[in-house]
Amino acid sequence: MKPFVVQNLGKYERQAWQTVEFGSKKRAEALQKDYRNFLLELYSARPIEGYAWLHGIKGGRMVHVGSVDSPVALGDITQIAIEFKKAIGTGKDAPKEAAVDVLGWDFAFEINEVGIQQARDAGINLRCLKIPREVMDPKAVEQGDVKFFELAALAVDTRVKKSELFLELKDFTIPPDDVPDDVQKAIKHWSQWIDYWAVDWDNKADTFHNQWQTYRTRQEPSLQLKTGHVYEEAGTYTVMVKVIDILGNDTTKVIKVSI
Repeated sequence: MKPFVVQNLGKYERQAWQTVEFGSKKRAEALQKDYRNFLLELYSARPIEGYAWLHGIKGGRMVHVGSVDSPVALGDITQIAIEFKKAIGTGKDAPKEAAVDVLGWDFAFEINEVGIQQARDAGINLRCLKIPREVMDPKAVEQGDVKFFELAALAVDTRVKKSELFLELKDFTIPPDDVPDDVQKAIKHWSQWIDYWAVDWDNKADTFHNQWQTYRTRQEPSLQLKTGHVYEEAGTYTVMVKVIDILGNDTTKVIKVSI
């Protein structure tokens, strides 16, 4: 298989869905409110008023609903934390626990590590949950088949030898609440969660460019966990490792390396 470029067309599909579902003639503020309340209801959260970044509450945890057309970024986490601190003790919908659930269609690559640690440093227990595509399926919504999955965690070891970078996957964890019992019982090693993984050796803060990949086949059911790359020039590079798990979710880790 040749390297290929991964592009996300989901944003435009979601924008069209939002317009059709919540009304093209509504003012932007009203449309956003209906959109957020719809997702909060699916998440079994209660909508709240008076905040810009905190949109609901569930079991004592505050809830933020991400936009349809942009990923949740580190700047969003900063604003959530600032507003959370200001909201403590300010009324009936004030935070009762130092905890926030962030619902998003997409997340910036560093959210699962840097963002969660940033919130932890602010004294907030932050969980990031992916809004599933099923929310756009009326039948799935009606049948109650919509589940929000917490982001998985990926561990990658790096080693540099002269001009060559070596990568090795060391661990991959999926929150157990997201996985059916029969699937959990069938998994004997963490690598079995991974369907395939790919690497962009020199990302320029743009689209993920698939420059190397490995995947399972019937002939070779085990997954290669190590790879390497030789750089032609010395410098500092941003490496992206993308994992697609057996549930179809993708997890990306960003690594800075000096060659």
